[in-house]
Parts: sequence; C-alpha cells; structure tokens
Amino acid sequence: MSDAVPAAAAAPVARRAASPRKTPPGVVAAKALAHLLALTPAAILGWQVWQEFSTGQGGLGADPVAEIEHRLGLWALRFLMIALAVTPLRQLSGQAVLLRFRRLLGLYAFFYASLHFAAYLVLDLRGYWTQVFEEIAKRPYITVGFLAWLGLVPLAITSTQGMMRRLGRLWGRLHQLVYAIAVLAVLHFWWLVKSDIREPALYAGILAALLGWRVWKRLNKRRPKPL
Repeated sequence: MSDAVPAAAAAPVARRAASPRKTPPGVVAAKALAHLLALTPAAILGWQVWQEFSTGQGGLGADPVAEIEHRLGLWALRFLMIALAVTPLRQLSGQAVLLRFRRLLGLYAFFYASLHFAAYLVLDLRGYWTQVFEEIAKRPYITVGFLAWLGLVPLAITSTQGMMRRLGRLWGRLHQLVYAIAVLAVLHFWWLVKSDIREPALYAGILAALLGWRVWKRLNKRRPKPL
C-alpha cells in the first residue's frame, strides 16, 4: 500500500518496478528499525493482555476490552497519518529515499486496523459474529470504521510491485482511495468519542493539513508559469 500516484505516472512507476535495484545497506537497516518500532506497540499490548488475563495486573484500566480496541485503532490511525505524511515530507526535504517507507507504513496501518477489527469481533461480540452486520447497519461509527477497513483491504493486496505492474494506470487510481479511507477513519474516531473530542480533533487537523498540502501542490502545478 502506498500514497496514490497520478494515473499518468503509474506506467513509468510500473516500468521502474520491473527492474529492481539493489537496496542500499543503510536503507535496509532503516527499514529493519522501522519494522521493530512499528511492532513495538503490538508487543507491549500483547504483554499487557497476557498479564491482564493471567494476573489481572496488566495496566489496561477498568475496561480492558475498550482499552485494547482503542489502542489498536489509534495505532492504525497513526500509521495511516504517517504514511500520508511521507509525500509532503519528501517534497519539503527533497529526500526521495522517504518514499521507500511509504508502503511499509501503509501496511502497518492495515495490520493494526485488522487487529482492531478482530479485537472487536472476538472480545466485544464474544463470538456472536453474526451480529456484526446488524451492528454495522445500526451504529454509524461502526459503519464508517468498517468501510475504512474494507477500503484498506484492496490497497494492501495490491501493494506489491507485481500488482503495480499488472494494474498499470489503474493502480494509481485505486490507491487514491487512501484519502477517503483516512477521512472515514478520522470520522470513526470522532463519532466513537462520547465527550472529549480533543484527540480526534487533533487527527482531523493533521489530516486537513495533509490533504490541504496536496490540493495546494496540485493547484500550483495547474497554474500557468509567468513568461
């Protein structure tokens, strides 16, 4: 999964993917560190869950199920925001190497979103999975959250270089779904919070800035250059 590429640029991207280049050792080390950091929240939560269910002292608060779901969903949203921030950071810094981390970050957003959804099915519905569609239809915040996760599925499946080559121009158009997914994810968080909306408002502001940057760059490209 990655940030969307303009359809006109999808074919050159696919051609570059057809001839893989050797990854510099520094990038390999940086990616290994990124994987380690990205898995750390899941490892910490896994340890706390084990402690909670074995000793009752996991530090997950009065409602462990809600805390587990909240933390997994929050990390999914964070990785989605960081993945969307890669393109502006690359444009501002001129460091093209940042693009090598975009797919990794997007896949971790899908990983945590899937764990978030699985925790809801297993811990919240407690095996009564047939109720999930009733809940999706009845509760708007679950509806938009489910749609956000569903939108991530094709992006994760088509995140490989092989799929990029096969889809060609369609790949770029498909991955533009990430913008709508991010809006749905923030809306899910906003509607889920009952009273204190400061945290979802923060992520809404970050998303507005990231999308605003893209709109500004696109308008600047279309603006005629002075003679």
